[in-house]
Amino acid sequence: MAKKTEETKKEEVKKDVYYQAVGRRREATARIRLYLATIDRVKIGDKEHERGKIVVNDRPIDAYFPGEVSKKKYLEPLRTTNNLDRFVVSAKIEGGGLSGQLDAFVHGVSRALLVIDSNQYRATLKKHGFLTRDPRAKQRRKAGFAQKSRARKQSPKR
Repeated sequence: MAKKTEETKKEEVKKDVYYQAVGRRREATARIRLYLATIDRVKIGDKEHERGKIVVNDRPIDAYFPGEVSKKKYLEPLRTTNNLDRFVVSAKIEGGGLSGQLDAFVHGVSRALLVIDSNQYRATLKKHGFLTRDPRAKQRRKAGFAQKSRARKQSPKR
């Protein structure tokens, strides 16, 4: 009997180069991926995105965080490090409200930039306060008080 030899073809899977970090604020958590855009378009999952594009929970960031004030805030870490058109940013954000999610996004992008080049970006990001995790959170309700953490119960007049 002749032995049958089969050649196994290895499929080359091109993995996208990305840098990952996590940002947090209050109850919100943002998982950030910065895809290095060496060409004009980067494929994330099954969709293609242009350089400088930011996607949050599979939606454009303009739809997720509307308004000029929000836009200025989420672009600030990329603007201060001169990286506005260098990456395609993908984010998965969960928990908290919109304000906490926006701050978590900024914190996560800043930490992802540190993963890329800590020596170059650390001083700039630290000076602007993007690397500091804001520890403030909702205060717990205490027993014997009203429905809030510090509000006293109303005492009867007589």
